[in-house]
Amino acid sequence: MHPAQPHSDPGERPCVLLVEDEPSIAEPFASALARGGFRPLIAATAAGALELVQAEHPDVVLLDLTLPDGDGLDLCRELRRFSAVPIIMLTARGTVADRVLGLELGADDYVVKPFAPGEVISRIRAVLRRTHDGRPVPGIHTLGELRLDTGSRRAWLAGEELKLTRKEFDLLARLAAEPGLVVSRETLMSDVWDENWFGSTKTLDVHIAGLRRKLGDSPDTPRFLETVRGVGFRMATQDQPEP
Repeated sequence: MHPAQPHSDPGERPCVLLVEDEPSIAEPFASALARGGFRPLIAATAAGALELVQAEHPDVVLLDLTLPDGDGLDLCRELRRFSAVPIIMLTARGTVADRVLGLELGADDYVVKPFAPGEVISRIRAVLRRTHDGRPVPGIHTLGELRLDTGSRRAWLAGEELKLTRKEFDLLARLAAEPGLVVSRETLMSDVWDENWFGSTKTLDVHIAGLRRKLGDSPDTPRFLETVRGVGFRMATQDQPEP
């Protein structure tokens, strides 16, 4: 199944699904979302969240990691099987390992409890800007055996489709848009994550390493992703196959 995109009409209020089982948190925050111009939905369980994502196609999912019927990380993994909806994780588990794992599974951002509603709303708006306004221009990029379709968000290597996470695809699309040109680490973090990102750039390294594994690439003798030390990364130019 191909990833589903949010379906909100541009003239409607963006729909935010809050997956949180604690009413003392969910209800006041839903009210704050409504005051902020969003249409909030609440799910208290992982099963309820899956049903609402499939039925309502929210624009953003705010996902608590501790749920009565499962772990939020497992729910994130399940959502990424069929949906590209942006996911912001909400959790008291604020270790670096937890954050990196959540981002590797396809989350777009991570907020540690306790949080101010205004902070999360700012994160929601930043994610919506990136996913709706900052997408690469749909098109086909062919670099040797690598083929990338930014319209359908699919990629193939030597005819075999690659199973990429949302962020891996976004990184690949950003670099493939300008083959041969160096893209700085700061630009990649701004374009693919958030212009106001203040966390460790270890997240970028984790995703680049994941991309290299799936591309069969090597940091020492790269076919596709070249490291420019102290600056960033570059998509290697490739001879185009004969038509």
